[in-house]
Amino acid sequence: MRARRYLAVGFDMDGTLLRTDVNYSKLCEVVYNEMISAGVPKKLLNLKESSKYNLDNGMRYLTENGLYDNMRDIPERIKEEMKKVELENVVTARPYDGGERMLEYLKDKGYKIGVLTRGSRAYATKALTVAGVMDMLDALVCRDDHPEAEAKPSPLAMDRLAEGLGVLSEDVLYLGDHRMDYYCARDAGAGFIGVLTRNTREYWASVGNDIDVIDTVTDLMDVL
Repeated sequence: MRARRYLAVGFDMDGTLLRTDVNYSKLCEVVYNEMISAGVPKKLLNLKESSKYNLDNGMRYLTENGLYDNMRDIPERIKEEMKKVELENVVTARPYDGGERMLEYLKDKGYKIGVLTRGSRAYATKALTVAGVMDMLDALVCRDDHPEAEAKPSPLAMDRLAEGLGVLSEDVLYLGDHRMDYYCARDAGAGFIGVLTRNTREYWASVGNDIDVIDTVTDLMDVL
């Protein structure tokens, strides 16, 4: 599967490296309600889509319609409310079976290891610590480390992970469970492998027909 030699391995956190219990529907409601309050028409929003979808659509509408006063406090309010939701069940965070052994394997092989997540830094740091893997990481990049427009899936997020790992983006192999993870890696020139922990092979085939897929991150040991 992997003909290329990478210098570092990056992971999405929720649903890829860690088994977590974040209420994503509630996260979406936070953004949805803020956008409605700011004057965004309901027809531009969708509670069945991701919080990122509604945030982007809402902010675009407010910008294009000159509603700058309505936008002023939204990012900070959303950031704080999303953080609260993320932290609600953080004590349940655990690595997927064999995850710690896989990270030790990567360390023994000389790979740098990082996490790039759309979770907040407060949440990601707590979840990784609770799961017992924080000390095994060489770099961590989170949603609120930089402006929202530069968070994953922006390739800038991958570039920053690579910088933290002391390598180029093209030297990073990134693993994720969502198309957003793939787009971030692809657009930055990084390698990518999809995991099946929360999506199917059919899902990945619909995202891209050239995407390598493994069952869980533990199977990475059979690839590298």
